[in-house]
Amino acid sequence: MMSKDYDVVVIGAGIHGAGAAQAAAAAGYSVLVLEQQAVAYGTSSRSSKLIHGGLRYLESAQFLLVRESLRERTILLRIAPDLVRLVPFLIPVYGAAARAPWKIRAGLGIYTLLGGLKRANRFESVDRGEWGKLDGLTTNGLRAVFRYWDGQTDDAALTRAVLSSAQSLGAEFCCPAPFVAARREGEGYRVSFKRSGASADCVGRTVVNAAGPWANDVLTKVTPAPRPVKIDLVQGSHILVDGKLNAGVYYLESPRDHRAVFAMPSNDRTLIGTTERMYHGDPAAVQALPEEVQYLRETFRHYFPDRAGDVRESFAGLRVLPPGGSSLFHRPRETVFACDDRSVPRLITLYGGKLTGYRATAIKVLAQLRPALPQRRPKADTAILKLYP
Repeated sequence: MMSKDYDVVVIGAGIHGAGAAQAAAAAGYSVLVLEQQAVAYGTSSRSSKLIHGGLRYLESAQFLLVRESLRERTILLRIAPDLVRLVPFLIPVYGAAARAPWKIRAGLGIYTLLGGLKRANRFESVDRGEWGKLDGLTTNGLRAVFRYWDGQTDDAALTRAVLSSAQSLGAEFCCPAPFVAARREGEGYRVSFKRSGASADCVGRTVVNAAGPWANDVLTKVTPAPRPVKIDLVQGSHILVDGKLNAGVYYLESPRDHRAVFAMPSNDRTLIGTTERMYHGDPAAVQALPEEVQYLRETFRHYFPDRAGDVRESFAGLRVLPPGGSSLFHRPRETVFACDDRSVPRLITLYGGKLTGYRATAIKVLAQLRPALPQRRPKADTAILKLYP
């Protein structure tokens, strides 16, 4: 393959790589996306598949993240109605729960205010007379049930739609195209990769490292080597069980450690997740562990004792979180941006981030890269550009 010049080279075709490519192509820049395996190969196909503001992040005072996520949820509901839909979420509160009804009500009130006083952001109490219609949810010790609305999606399909949008705007996509190396040359980077087993290279004025849990592995192949950010890889597992929930998505509290666990309809089955567990090893080898499967089954059966559906599938993804002494549950979820040069960044590495906020993250990436990029005529606005399956 002959060497070619691009304004932006993106490494990784997960949701954040696809989002960065779409934002750059919409701004008129020439873009190349390199992916070693497949679109949404990693965590972008192994998430809880929710487009939400992150109600639980209010406990750790991540108000700006919640407000941004609620804004992005509103945008996605508008631009991707065939991919993102608003569904009811139900929070049952029991006598032994760590969070009393008044605390849940207060949190939902803040959630409503952060999202704006729109119908989609409001909540209500479910009348006791309706409890019998909640999919067999146990009423033993049940004190209250709250209903609010958030979004659900197919994470891999959304990622593919965003990348397809980027390609329709002129971005090029190479897959399988394992990244080999990048070397700083003049006003950019020479990027080497494999294409159909053969060596290839290109020149990128800027590079976006959106390799997720492989991000620091990518940096080891960059010259001069940028300083990597210390991270923890946190495994989140899910299971699919027989039987479908009809009333909505249930926001449950694990009886073992009071963590949040979702149980949600997924076609004709029920998806239950997630766990949080430190992970060490090859990101490609991550899989749900027997003890995680048991933890999720135990939580589900605690609330739905008459639903003993067999586990038909399990999967695990990896979150990238900053290290710290706090519990994994309370660690910050904001995306961290690491640049090779503080004055004029030409290589940006993304750490972490939420599925819901991919578009906002991409805009921030592009804002940091603009000083290194030429003037181009914008082609589209991703806040109004429609996404299709």
